[in-house]
Amino acid sequence: MEIDQLKRREFIALLGGAAVCPLAARAQPPDRMRLMGGVENDSVWQSRLAAFRGALAKLGWTEASNLRIEVRWCADPVLCVRYAADLVALGPKALLADSTPSLEALKQQTRTIPIVFVSVADPVGQGFVASLARPGGNITGFSVFDAPMASKWLEMLTQITPPVERVAMLFNPATTPYASLMLHAIEEAAPSFAVTVQGAPVDSDAEVETMMAELARQKRGGVLVLPSVFTVIHREAIIALAARHHLPAVYSYAFFAEAGGLMSYGVDFGDQQRRAVDYVDRILKGAKPGDLPVQMPIKFHQVINLKTAKALDITIAPSLVATADGVIE
Repeated sequence: MEIDQLKRREFIALLGGAAVCPLAARAQPPDRMRLMGGVENDSVWQSRLAAFRGALAKLGWTEASNLRIEVRWCADPVLCVRYAADLVALGPKALLADSTPSLEALKQQTRTIPIVFVSVADPVGQGFVASLARPGGNITGFSVFDAPMASKWLEMLTQITPPVERVAMLFNPATTPYASLMLHAIEEAAPSFAVTVQGAPVDSDAEVETMMAELARQKRGGVLVLPSVFTVIHREAIIALAARHHLPAVYSYAFFAEAGGLMSYGVDFGDQQRRAVDYVDRILKGAKPGDLPVQMPIKFHQVINLKTAKALDITIAPSLVATADGVIE
């Protein structure tokens, strides 16, 4: 069915992502929008929402004519569960989940409404889909992690002077249930770079402080900050503590390096949002999510902050700087 043939508006609600329902199912104003899966006044999630809306508009889906979007913001997995129930109760035609906690919450609430996810690692291992090629069920989407990323992160930490010998992988267990997948990939890559790796679970700024202070005392330590809602929300504290303890760190998001972190390498989330919209569009036109393959990341972004390197008295290999997509001086 072509968009201009629709006799009613469709409704999309976002839970760390989004859900889509007929406008006729609700009597609320068509432009009402809330998001779930982050912090409402955080520029990171606002930019993701803007990318999502912009990509929908390019495909002809606009809130003024044939679409409504309902959004919920949640950084707490418990809150995600509550909001997921709210969104499913709206009777959507599709849902977009932005983060693993959001996807888990939505999965608990429905096995029939189509769900498209972004920012999720290891969707097969976490039990969200049967396989990447044929996910089956009502869930499909875009993975945020591929094993070669682990080697890239370690390579970046060892292409500096003085080189890193011990790597702590910082994550919050509550918002990073896929940490074991990443730790395994990093441990497998570690011998090639002559480094040792250890998990560093934290759940507060105070625990981040304790972990980094201990790592700094050991000398030649470095930090990998895993992608999750927790690390994004606490990014200012994490960046500041790494600087205070003179620790080189690699982050999974470009905005960490842009905010003062040393280096970043990860998925281009604007690209993931745009690709997710293509799936939402196809589902609105009748496609089944179980027939749409889960896609691995294809577009990455690497940023080097030479200003931070100078402050840390660290020299980054010219070859690494030359391959960066962005360099901050």
